[in-house]
Amino acid sequence: MKKLSVWVIVLTFVLGAVLAGCNSNNNTTDNGNTPAGNNKEQAKEEKTAEAEAKIVMYNNTREPTSLDPPIGFDQVSYDVVNNAFEGLTRLGKDQKPEAAMAKDWTIAADGLKYTFNLRDGIKWSNGDPVTAADFEFAWKRLLDPATASDAAFLAYPIQGAEAFNSGKGAADGVMIKAVNEKTLEVTLAQPASWLINMVASPAFFPVHKATVEGNAAWAGEAATIVSNGPFTIKEWAHDSELKMVKNDQYWDAANVKLDGLTFKMVNDANTAYQLYSTGELHTTGSIPADLSDQLFAEKKVTVEESAGVAFYRFNVTKEPFKNANIRKAFVAAVDRQQLVDLVLKQKQKPAVAFVSPGLIEPSGKDFREVGGDLIKFDAAEAKTLLDKGMKEAGYTTLPEVTLTYNTNDVSQRVAQALQAMFKDNLGVDVKLANKESKVLSDEQKKLQLQLSRSSFLPDFADPINFLDGFQSTNPFSRTGWVNAAYDKLIKDAYNEPDEPKRFQMLHDAEKILMDEAPVLPLYFYNTVYMQTEKLEGVVRHPFGFIDFKWTDLKS
Repeated sequence: MKKLSVWVIVLTFVLGAVLAGCNSNNNTTDNGNTPAGNNKEQAKEEKTAEAEAKIVMYNNTREPTSLDPPIGFDQVSYDVVNNAFEGLTRLGKDQKPEAAMAKDWTIAADGLKYTFNLRDGIKWSNGDPVTAADFEFAWKRLLDPATASDAAFLAYPIQGAEAFNSGKGAADGVMIKAVNEKTLEVTLAQPASWLINMVASPAFFPVHKATVEGNAAWAGEAATIVSNGPFTIKEWAHDSELKMVKNDQYWDAANVKLDGLTFKMVNDANTAYQLYSTGELHTTGSIPADLSDQLFAEKKVTVEESAGVAFYRFNVTKEPFKNANIRKAFVAAVDRQQLVDLVLKQKQKPAVAFVSPGLIEPSGKDFREVGGDLIKFDAAEAKTLLDKGMKEAGYTTLPEVTLTYNTNDVSQRVAQALQAMFKDNLGVDVKLANKESKVLSDEQKKLQLQLSRSSFLPDFADPINFLDGFQSTNPFSRTGWVNAAYDKLIKDAYNEPDEPKRFQMLHDAEKILMDEAPVLPLYFYNTVYMQTEKLEGVVRHPFGFIDFKWTDLKS
């Protein structure tokens, strides 16, 4: 009995060891703690969940300049910022401003005092409450000369704003005041009928004070960005893609249908089209020129009204563009109709002035229609103006001219087309140079370039937004151009309560701008894109930026 018992015990241990060995080899991970089958199942579930998630793939063309609201003053930056942050108002589906962080507001009878009442329960993505003090801090930071924001001039209607931004006043003199956590008071120096529309612009979005003050580079990486909009930034592979996820702290999260967004940075139209064709993009605005006619004919491209203008800036502090007639000669030498028809091929309208169509006057007419065509293509006139300008400047030979454009295939084609037009219509050999957008912008600001590519997209629907940037003190100008009469007209327009008189001042200002020619308008923007039928509710604002808040992705 004892001997038999021993063998039973031995066999029991051996069998247990074998079974344990089988379990060790097949059902546990290397560290023996988690079942491998569970691990595989979890990975499979995660992969399935990721595939089923509503993630919109969108081509934003290139790396944002900055995701700091007062700094990233361009479309590729603000298209991201507009979905990660939110202001007191937000442009709605109907393009009109609606309540956002502010639940409502009141305007004093004289149009000078605005009182915004914030919603209850609004939060930052880290859970902190969004308060009126966040807006006071952000708006004064926008105006702080140390911030050096190109968008600061937008806030000049606020009392004390221009003085502070120009170094002639203090922050305390800016009439933006958080009365309490839920109330923001703003006092204007003069009525600004566009203010409610304007504060929907990313330049006026709040920023999280502790984050901004605790880290000067806070807006440079996904991990350090605290936002308050429909989406938050999860990952940012610079110059490649930026991933956003739904912000569960957002006050209106119940109406956000997407799980997230991926902003691709593909700066070549052909590559973007291929990604769209293979389903790696749900929508793209990059239409290859060589396929444009076919895609339009097949009705695969959508065209919508938009606003803004593509143009070149002359540096009037550098030869030969110190002379106005030489600048006007270059303006007259450009066949804009040929440019949009044969080079761009995306149904744009040739620019006939600086302010684009779509802005309605008090009379109900379009500002552009009333203002008429202020520039035109005329090769003979261009040559006459060049000869006249060269005599005035004392040139027997025109100094060398370099046209600088930002690095992408569309800007390159436009630059090459203009180079050919200047040769054919003026007999001038123009050199071309390309630079990355950030470098080009920096060199423009320092007045280091002769003739360089630019664009303007309006922040709100009023012609003053197009024109005030060329005041001699405005950092947006980047031309070195100074005209006292122009400056006075813009200043007077800001102070004029009579709307018909104000619009006439703006027409007069635009005529001076075109006659002095510190800029060379090329074409007015439209919105052209391809989009999968699965994608619904993308809002592309003519006077604003793309918005995915109401977007849905059907299966």
